[in-house]
Amino acid sequence: MGSVFGHLFRISTFGESHGGGVGVVIDGVPARTRVDLDRIQHELDRRRPGQSRLVTQRDESDRVEALSGIDDGHATGAPIALLVRNKDARSGAYDHLRDVYRPSHADFAYDQKYGHRTIAGGGRSSARETIGRVAAGAIAMAVLEQLAQTAGSAPVEIVSWVDSVRDIEADVDTQIVAREQIEAHPTRCPDVDAAAAMTTAIENARRNGNSLGGTVRAVVRNVPAGLGAPVFDRLEADLAKAMLSLPATKGFEVGSGFAGTRMTGLEHNDPFVPSESGPITATNHSGGVQGGISNGADLLFRVAFKPTATISSAQDTVTVGGEATTLAAKGRHDPCVLPRAVPMVDAMTALVLVDHVLRQQPNELLPAIG
Repeated sequence: MGSVFGHLFRISTFGESHGGGVGVVIDGVPARTRVDLDRIQHELDRRRPGQSRLVTQRDESDRVEALSGIDDGHATGAPIALLVRNKDARSGAYDHLRDVYRPSHADFAYDQKYGHRTIAGGGRSSARETIGRVAAGAIAMAVLEQLAQTAGSAPVEIVSWVDSVRDIEADVDTQIVAREQIEAHPTRCPDVDAAAAMTTAIENARRNGNSLGGTVRAVVRNVPAGLGAPVFDRLEADLAKAMLSLPATKGFEVGSGFAGTRMTGLEHNDPFVPSESGPITATNHSGGVQGGISNGADLLFRVAFKPTATISSAQDTVTVGGEATTLAAKGRHDPCVLPRAVPMVDAMTALVLVDHVLRQQPNELLPAIG
């Protein structure tokens, strides 16, 4: 089972939705990195269930425990293990799913791969697995900030928000949008009018036993040029893998994305212009990546999330034995995953970037040629 992510900054997530707990082991955190458990908790609070009426009402406080690798507020250099215990699992609520496959869920696929599946909460396919990623992402951000501080450079700033829910699209200026605007509304959409419309749509979907999908957009500022590698370790390829590993994701695009296919080369190319800090681009259709390597411009990308698969409306499906039946799922589920997906996107972005920053360091030991 693919539960490991990263090269030099490597995480291994563990646990299941209705087991004793979920968490992560992080290897590669530089010794002496300041690790603030309150900051980790803050990120987990952004992700946790029950934070508003727009998300699942499972009542979990998601309090983080540090089991190893941290001493007196600093990383020791040993693996860091973080645990969040499950407190409000109601496994009996899934008994009606024991002999039936939920449409567009992982039930059937897991049965085919492993010969069995975890009924309660979906096991590893549950979004509760992302607790470990978000906790690790908070530490990744701390590493990025402290490395930037040591180098005397501006810290990387990751800003993600809900850009659309179904056909409701936000109008957001990527140049100035800030996390404070995003966190001001339960939808995590900084466009006030769009956020109100999204709220109504999500609440209507819940009442009707349905669910909605949408997109999360991200801008990453102060990304140093030179991150990434040609061919298989392209920066945008690693970002794509990171985002598409999140539950319910169905698409990823960077820069102009699919819209770029409707442009000409003359329209799409980003002209270089001089500046006091060196060459910069006048436009950013590339989304901050060229040749698989960051060029110093803002990283711009978008992630598509499907409607939540588990809904309470009756749907056609089959039993484990292959007989036709209908299913109206019960339990506590998100009518729209987008508001809680934002901190997950933030975390995966930080994990990709910190890994590439650490991998880039050997290339900077010697002066450039010429």
